[in-house]
Amino acid sequence: MIRVEVKPELLGWARERAGMAEAELEHRFPAFSGWVGGTAQPTLKQLDAFAQATHTPVGFLLLDQPPVEDLPLPDFRTIGDRPVIRPSADLLDTLYQCQQRQDWYREFAHDNREDAVALVGTLSRDLELTAAAHRLSQSVPFPTGERGATWSDAFARLRDRIDDAGVLVMVSGIVGTNTHRRLNPREFRGFAMVDDLAPLIFVNGADSKAAQLFTLVHELVHLAMGGSALDAPDLAIRVADGEELWCNQVAGEFLVPGGALRKVLDPNATVADLAQRVARLFKVSTLVALRRLFDVGWLEWVAYHRAYGDELDRVAHVVDERGAEGGNFYNTQRVRVGNRLARAVIASTLEGQTLYRDAFRMLGVRRQATFDELAHRLGYV
Repeated sequence: MIRVEVKPELLGWARERAGMAEAELEHRFPAFSGWVGGTAQPTLKQLDAFAQATHTPVGFLLLDQPPVEDLPLPDFRTIGDRPVIRPSADLLDTLYQCQQRQDWYREFAHDNREDAVALVGTLSRDLELTAAAHRLSQSVPFPTGERGATWSDAFARLRDRIDDAGVLVMVSGIVGTNTHRRLNPREFRGFAMVDDLAPLIFVNGADSKAAQLFTLVHELVHLAMGGSALDAPDLAIRVADGEELWCNQVAGEFLVPGGALRKVLDPNATVADLAQRVARLFKVSTLVALRRLFDVGWLEWVAYHRAYGDELDRVAHVVDERGAEGGNFYNTQRVRVGNRLARAVIASTLEGQTLYRDAFRMLGVRRQATFDELAHRLGYV
């Protein structure tokens, strides 16, 4: 058998990058502890299996030292006010897939002489917060009375209106179509990739629906400012990066306008009851509701911080109890890919401008029959 010399630090790096425990890999690869300890080496077949298990390009494992994988967009994430250092394989693969989709759509839009997306670059931090939120609502109207009966209704309606404004919107809780690779909301909640012809927003669908709504608007603000960002919006801090804090504030004003909020304030209500009422009325998360109560002065900082911490613990438990994505494949895949991209890829393929193999890769399908059914559901055949 051919054995491959692999440096132990590369194996440890791949394990950490994949977010896997040593025990999990030792169960799958009984000789793993020997590989890491330098007393044994994997066979070529074992190394290939290890690379697949850790979602690592096999060539990386043959390097002298772990590679530096730079993120392709500005990273605004923090955990406890500290920047997140190493991106996971799941995050990187999701970013790269979205880059490929954006590149394809940019070329498609250019070839079809589509206009630049008017929303991009319409906001700047020179604007007062309420003026910025109002300007954003002119590009993407989202009045309180048109948000539907549930948080899912509100999210779907806003997603579609952003799509109508020319933005590619993708929502998924997994990497590609691999249901075994669930994205972690604690690592990131969304990102924005700015482009004049193909601006893109990705929202982590493993998060709660109410949290997804805030992330969607937060990323929309980044695009309206003409910038890209990788985010895990934190509403519990007073001081943050200037751009990130400003995006949070504009998103909060967009979703829960201060004027409308003041009309429903009740000095006799408990914090928890009022937060629930605001969340139901505006179809936002209770965390966003609490932040807006602080923003308008109904809560002092100490009381807000305590209430936010308690609610965050409760919400985190609820999110952890959520299962993997399910439901109808075609409906789910349209959300993962986004209607705008799906329509463009299908139309281009049926016109003979895009190869079916490229369309399958872009849409996350493997068979002609699946492609045809998706096209049928979008009204093309």
